[in-house]
Order: sequence, then structure tokens, then C-alpha cells
Amino acid sequence: QVQLVESGGGLVQAGGSLRLSCAASRSIFSRNAMGWYRQAPGKQRELVASITSGGSTNYADSVKGRFTISRDNAKNTVYLQMNSLKPEDTAVYYCFAGAAVYLPAYWGQGTQVTVSS
Repeated sequence: QVQLVESGGGLVQAGGSLRLSCAASRSIFSRNAMGWYRQAPGKQRELVASITSGGSTNYADSVKGRFTISRDNAKNTVYLQMNSLKPEDTAVYYCFAGAAVYLPAYWGQGTQVTVSS
């Protein structure tokens, strides 16, 4: 049973923008923090951004000021708006949900983001 469904991602030139979406079941969305991790080839998975059920946000230092995470309670969906993209943002982005940001319990299928220089 698919719990989190991601969309968005793709290929963009440096300086461009993309938006990722992650739709969840209502039970998961209303009770959990959500966000994105990313994993680049040969690197560990890292937390990119998160948002709690109450709307508090947190960002990796590398994306602060460029990425914005938000949630639409009516659509049970979380968004990651990514602006001023850099080649180092290239990775597979995984949506997650969990009671705690560093204890993901659910994962999306992953979506590739590629930023060309």
C-alpha cells in the first residue's frame, strides 16, 4: 500500500526552479512531521527540509534561503519549492513522514532532481 506519492522533479539548468509534491493519506498527514531527504551518488542521505504538523519548518544550511517547504492541509500534501538550484542539489529526493524528523516511518518512491551547470 503506497502511503506517500511524490511528483515533480526533473532536469533544470543552474539557477532554475522546481517544485516537489508529496501527497499522503489523511491519517499520516495529520499526525506526522513531513519533509524531504536527498541522496546523491556516493553520498549519505541527508535531511533537506521538514515541516511539523503544526507548521514549524527546518532546513539544511545548504538550502536555506533557496528552498521553501509548505503544507496544504486541505490536500494532505507537502510541497518543496526549490529556487536558485545548483548542480550540487542534484540527487534523488525522498519524501518522508514520521513522528520525529529523524525517525521517518514512511517513504515516498523518490524523484530525481538533476541540475545542469
